[in-house]
Amino acid sequence: MRICRFDDDRLGVISNGLVHDVTAVQQQIRTSAPYAMNGDPVVAALPNYRDRLLAEAAKVRGAPLNSVRLLAPVARPSKVMAAPSNYKSHIAEMGTGRKPGSKFSGNIAEDGVFLKANSAIVGPSEGVPIRFPERRTDHELELVVIIGKQGTDISLDKALDYIAGYCLGLDMVVRGPEDRSLRKSMDGYAVLGPWMVTADEIPNVEDVPLSLKVNDELRQECNTKDLVFGFRKLIEYASSFYTLYPGDCFYSGTTSGVGQVKPGDVITVDSPLIGTMNVPVRAHVLGKS
Repeated sequence: MRICRFDDDRLGVISNGLVHDVTAVQQQIRTSAPYAMNGDPVVAALPNYRDRLLAEAAKVRGAPLNSVRLLAPVARPSKVMAAPSNYKSHIAEMGTGRKPGSKFSGNIAEDGVFLKANSAIVGPSEGVPIRFPERRTDHELELVVIIGKQGTDISLDKALDYIAGYCLGLDMVVRGPEDRSLRKSMDGYAVLGPWMVTADEIPNVEDVPLSLKVNDELRQECNTKDLVFGFRKLIEYASSFYTLYPGDCFYSGTTSGVGQVKPGDVITVDSPLIGTMNVPVRAHVLGKS
């Protein structure tokens, strides 16, 4: 199943290129969820509401994808985690520019994962605002895991059981001397989309091809089989530090080919197993996100 959020916080099921509005079911889920719960209630409810969502989708007429404004597929993650330097080609690429004495080794087991602010999350239609045009902002293509249920100290063999689905992601970063989490957490610097594909639709998450173009120029191309820390290992590692909650998003790392973008560019991210999202890059307007 492919699930999207669109327009004014509406929920949709995508079938044959059409968005079927199932917001009525989303309202039922949110009404029944306790306010104090950790995580996203819609993601948490998917196992019990799947048939209801599909039945509702079958009753309503679909709208063309190009007629809706796609938001991030998760509304309320408790956190956004990200793996640094998780492809050997990117480790080599970044190593050439790493300053002597840097605290980052390029090894996740030593460097750990980092967090991006939830407020950085946007969908593809919202685009990336360049807040500091005098500094370099780079794109980083990633496959993003969406956690489906609560867990901590999750074992390697059980890790995939905690995944609700996957989406495409852009881990945007402005270059500079500040802490990495700060430079990757500006408004619009955590793009998610174009929708969530439930885990049952991806037969082998360790073999997902990805590509990124800027203005039709191929910049990044990879396959998740080349990850240093695969998805099981990422979940095992992160859950040894945090409790994971439904809707938590985990950026799995980027490959080589990281490059600069500027206002007016269009970033196209694609995977044949998930879909395609086109993300406009725009100037930041003072006082607005």
